[in-house]
Amino acid sequence: MSEAGMSLAALVRSAARRRPDAPAVVAGERRLSWAELDELVDRAAAGYAARGLEPGSRVAVQLPNGVDWVRAAVGALRAGLVVVPVNTAYTDPELEYVLTDSGAGLLVAAAERAPVAGVPVCAGPPTSDGPPPEPAEDPASVAFLCYTSGTTGRPRGAMLTHAALRANQEQCLKLSPPVVREDDRVLLVLPLFHVYGLNAGFGLVAATGACAVLMETFDPRQTLAVMEAEHVTAVPGAPPMYQAWLAAADAGNRDDPTHPDAGLRRAFAAMRMASSGAAPLPEEVWTAMRDRAAVTVWEGYGLTEAAPVVASTLATGRAKPNCIGGPLPGVDLELRDTAATEADPERQAGDDENLEGPGEIWIRGANVFSGYWPDGADGPDAEGWLGTGDLAYRDADGDLHLVDRRSDLVLVSGFNVYPAEVERVLDSHPAVAESAVIGVPDPRTGSAVRAVVVLVPGEKLTFEELQAHAAASLARYKVPTSVNFLPNLPHSLTGKVSRARLRELGLTGDNLTGDDGRTGDDGV
Repeated sequence: MSEAGMSLAALVRSAARRRPDAPAVVAGERRLSWAELDELVDRAAAGYAARGLEPGSRVAVQLPNGVDWVRAAVGALRAGLVVVPVNTAYTDPELEYVLTDSGAGLLVAAAERAPVAGVPVCAGPPTSDGPPPEPAEDPASVAFLCYTSGTTGRPRGAMLTHAALRANQEQCLKLSPPVVREDDRVLLVLPLFHVYGLNAGFGLVAATGACAVLMETFDPRQTLAVMEAEHVTAVPGAPPMYQAWLAAADAGNRDDPTHPDAGLRRAFAAMRMASSGAAPLPEEVWTAMRDRAAVTVWEGYGLTEAAPVVASTLATGRAKPNCIGGPLPGVDLELRDTAATEADPERQAGDDENLEGPGEIWIRGANVFSGYWPDGADGPDAEGWLGTGDLAYRDADGDLHLVDRRSDLVLVSGFNVYPAEVERVLDSHPAVAESAVIGVPDPRTGSAVRAVVVLVPGEKLTFEELQAHAAASLARYKVPTSVNFLPNLPHSLTGKVSRARLRELGLTGDNLTGDDGRTGDDGV
């Protein structure tokens, strides 16, 4: 495999040749140079070949973050295999579905177990001292088959080619300042089985020859300690991470009120690049990170089908809260009319709060996927455009702001209600810990707004009080007409509330028992 190759395996090889002794991975007490990591990848590739797996075969990897995940996934790519990353929280039925649908020939898991859905299981990545295979690299071939649940139905395997993954790395590295540099130490606590941690995380580390500081699970206090000890300079994050770090700092302030946020400042002292994606970052969190941690969080937007990054405030150079900036270099982006309803009746002529939109985000670029497994269904159109299903508008500066999922839009008497707008108002009530808004059928208005609310422990709130709070900030048709109080809400692994899951629960009555708070994967 040549250094000019596009695959993640080729990038690891290239880093090993350019910087053999430079640190590649820090995982607890384990530390590997690029040369050492490359050798382990070779042995894993040889292990797959020894098992009779041929180029193009699918291998499922269900491992937590760590050296074994890197060995298993990159070794499979070096052997010419297609990697199917699997959520470590999947139940057996969810795992069986992915294995069966992908046609996987092997499951690499953390421990030995009986075959699953007829698929043999290997405890940890296979290894062999034999020579690694050297299949010809085809940039157009599928590298990762990433299963994403989207909004409804069974998860579907998004086919991401070597070329698409490499294109997104190059697009990210053209940003100024670059998201990752050769001298960075990058905290990777986002799950590597998700495309965000996989490509916007480890992919950029391999492309630059930087160092990955891998953590198996996210614990706010532990990660702050590791960031301080390892002098972490870059972190790709998600809103729940920043919220948890601030909460951990609040707890520390109570322990030592004379030095507020000292631990937070130490952890972020070396930070050069903090970014956030996967879900909108609340303005108060963005502001608190700036004021308390002395860190600017650059927000972005993406989706699994785009490998994954589409837009970032780094692309415009304007760091704003509640903003995703502009498209990356090499990504075309359009807002297309949703053709859903009339305009908002509250909107005044000449109002320039949003100069364009809301409209559905459509994208085109070399980073876009090849469609869903196995036949490329629902991929880009004949001109290369892909509708994302996400709604956004452009402000007076030309910067993009996410509004909501098109599928989550609620139409009340023909008027648009964006759940996120209502949720922001509901969440501002001191008794509300978290909320979600969904549409429910209504014989008079077609649909009605229903709030699903989690209360702060020990707090009480009536429906009438919640309605009055909402009515003070929202037009009448946007105010919830019903509410369900639940002990928790279902979230995707990147922290987004799953409104689709709430709809699946059939929230039509007031006698609900709630949910366990876990759902399948979602886009970035």
